[in-house]
Amino acid sequence: MNPSFFVDLLFPRRCPVCDDIVMPKGRLICPECLKKLSIVKGPVCKKCGKEVISGNIEYCFDCVRHKRSFDYGLALLNYDEIARKSMSKIKYKNRREYLDFYGEAMAFRYEKQIRRMNADVLVPVPVHPLRKRERGFNQAEVLANKLGEFLSIPVSANMLIRNKNTMPQKGLDPTERLKNLEEAFAPGLRENEVEGVILTDDIYTTGSTIEACARALKKTGIKRIYFLTICIGRGQ
Repeated sequence: MNPSFFVDLLFPRRCPVCDDIVMPKGRLICPECLKKLSIVKGPVCKKCGKEVISGNIEYCFDCVRHKRSFDYGLALLNYDEIARKSMSKIKYKNRREYLDFYGEAMAFRYEKQIRRMNADVLVPVPVHPLRKRERGFNQAEVLANKLGEFLSIPVSANMLIRNKNTMPQKGLDPTERLKNLEEAFAPGLRENEVEGVILTDDIYTTGSTIEACARALKKTGIKRIYFLTICIGRGQ
């Protein structure tokens, strides 16, 4: 008998939206809950991938105002209340298995675009060691590993180091967020002949975290920097 039968019996898969046991078995999300997710649709900002109100708009308000060190990025979901609750359960309720669904969905939706990035490695946004010990994992690293499995792209979790445990970003404006993250990230081990990387994280709001990571990577000579996040705040 398949060992996964006993695993599913003892630890049934729970839905990343409603948190109930997924039915029918074998799926990663309830069919009805899948319909509740706000999938990012075009038109989007050509830099950060946020939805914008018109196809005539190239860049969202944040990307017009702030210089970006990354090339561009993609996100799966708009960061609404449903997405917020799901991300919160991953980080604070140890529902890391939800990342199985999000990783698979991102790989399925964006495989062609990711291939065109021609990146050498996936680099998860690091969390401070104290926070990682509290949670037991880094959600960005788990996501990177899932994407790496689906797309056969290696993961390098040591190219960036989080050397400063910053205050929470909530409530800070974009300038304050970036200042809060100054010197929080430092270059780690440089992989040989790596020219392009894809940063992974769970949420992109103003872009301050991705920007700080991109700046740190640029110091090591990385030429092309992209990002993939599960959620992104709505554009203007």
